[in-house]
Amino acid sequence: MKKTSKWVLILGGSSGLGLATARKLSKHGFNILIVHRDRRSELDAITGNFQEIISSGAMLHNFNIDATNPIKRDEAIKKIKKLLGPEKINVFVHSIAKGNLKPMVDENEKVLVNQDFHLTIDAMAVSLYDWVKSLIDESLFAKDSRIIAFTSEGNTKAWKNYGAVSAAKAALEAIMRNIALEFAYKGVKANCIQAGVTDTKSLNMIPNSDNLKSESLKRNPNKRLTKPEDIANATYLLTMDEAKWITGTIIKVDGGESLQ
Repeated sequence: MKKTSKWVLILGGSSGLGLATARKLSKHGFNILIVHRDRRSELDAITGNFQEIISSGAMLHNFNIDATNPIKRDEAIKKIKKLLGPEKINVFVHSIAKGNLKPMVDENEKVLVNQDFHLTIDAMAVSLYDWVKSLIDESLFAKDSRIIAFTSEGNTKAWKNYGAVSAAKAALEAIMRNIALEFAYKGVKANCIQAGVTDTKSLNMIPNSDNLKSESLKRNPNKRLTKPEDIANATYLLTMDEAKWITGTIIKVDGGESLQ
């Protein structure tokens, strides 16, 4: 087991960008805390992925709960505080993908309603603040801590069926900026990584995602989609000492996809 006191807490770390980040950071001296919400039918595969990380020498603890539930969040934070003892969280990664992918107008399908926006923005944006504030209140962040949240080009572009998520991404970025500003006195650095179109389970839930992928391939000068490992690599860079003066910004990691 690695002799390290560095910890990363990842919301949504059982698949996609979150899992890739857990794998990457575990190879660079971090122990892993993962909060995820998955069905029993998926747990065997997820447990296998977690065991792979543990076998590399990192410690890993996971909590299969709804990260957006305030009671479950508080319970998990109490358990984390007990697990860590005198140690602190060095990196916090927000990778929650939970939202409504409905059109605004459709004669045959259900369309977005007010509650859909509330659920999506709460899960994919406001939960960032809820967790950060709770962790700060419990004095769980290290002195020089990094907060990283994942956004997308939908923050400024309109895609059909993406209206609620697009609103959530814009809110996420606004919340990130204020966290960087108002919690700077705690040593917190907060940034968003704007990922290019990445072939993940979350992407494939978007209606007509195949068209989104093909259009992205046409636009990308490097002629491939973004991989989860690309985002994990950038996340790792933001955890380094050399990145301690980067805060309150959005970093594009898309191979130039958004250039045109």
